[in-house]
Amino acid sequence: MAIDTTFGSDNHSGIHPRILDAIKEANSGPAVAYGLDAHTEAAVAKFREHFGKNADVYLVFNGTGANVISISTLARSFNAVICSEHAHINADECGAPEGATGCKLLAVHTADGKLTCDHIARHLQGRLDQHRAQPALVSITQSSELGTVYSVEEVKAIAAFCHGHGLYLHMDGARMCNAAASLSKGLGEISGAAGVDILSFGGTKNGLLLGEAVVCFHPELSRDTLFIRKQKMQLASKMRFIAAQLTAMLSDDLWLQNASHANLMARLLEEKVKDIPGLKIVQPVQANAVFASLPRRALDKLLEKYFFYTWDEEKNEVRWMCSWNTSEQQISDFAATIRASCL
Repeated sequence: MAIDTTFGSDNHSGIHPRILDAIKEANSGPAVAYGLDAHTEAAVAKFREHFGKNADVYLVFNGTGANVISISTLARSFNAVICSEHAHINADECGAPEGATGCKLLAVHTADGKLTCDHIARHLQGRLDQHRAQPALVSITQSSELGTVYSVEEVKAIAAFCHGHGLYLHMDGARMCNAAASLSKGLGEISGAAGVDILSFGGTKNGLLLGEAVVCFHPELSRDTLFIRKQKMQLASKMRFIAAQLTAMLSDDLWLQNASHANLMARLLEEKVKDIPGLKIVQPVQANAVFASLPRRALDKLLEKYFFYTWDEEKNEVRWMCSWNTSEQQISDFAATIRASCL
């Protein structure tokens, strides 16, 4: 029997038809390589519509690359990055941020995946001590790896704290479209306008084939990013095919439609399973993820039919992800299987 992978990750979903159309359209005839083409120019212009006319934009292949380039832009090898222990840069990038930048990650325990000013303050001792890596920036993830969302006020407070202590603020926005949809805010409102200095903008999890971007909100800070992108192996020769996808996603609210649907499906799944005996929702469902715990016997039965990640083996906590193309029927079928497994 085939294992259903629908709820394993939003990376499991296919490409949105409008994105495929954009790739096909970009495939008509030759174009200058390495981003010196009309498609890339159009994508940068579209980013600036959302993030401000002064935004400096660098298109890249993937999220790990975007994070590495963001850190490299604002930090040197003797610096440190303060982040949540759950942060993708800390838990899921195989040491790439540390290996590629030389920076040390200072990971903070967070129950909900979100940093606070108090968390950051704990790592500010020992500054100017030549024996210790010097904190240069803070990295927050929006939405977080536990499916929670920073409010605009929370981002502004962290940004003000960072800037008051000589730190930059990076946002890992792999799922920032889902966060913006959840908050009913614009993409720029929850990032640059809230005080974020540099952003890793995600597209792959929201309907793209591949493609992310580094967005720097202070161009004077990104003088070397053009060269950092090349050195970190994130400069695409046929960049028009990344650019065309991002332009399509950022046009006519496609980013919002995709993210809103994924969020809605996550809330629907929560609604259908929250009353199941023995099952507990362990994180607020604020974006497109549902985190739950359930009896081990039920979990084992469920894993015979569905692929998804067990987040905490000791607590039997799991993560179920919804995507732009998750259907209500898939939600109903999955919820029914969960219920039957818990009986």
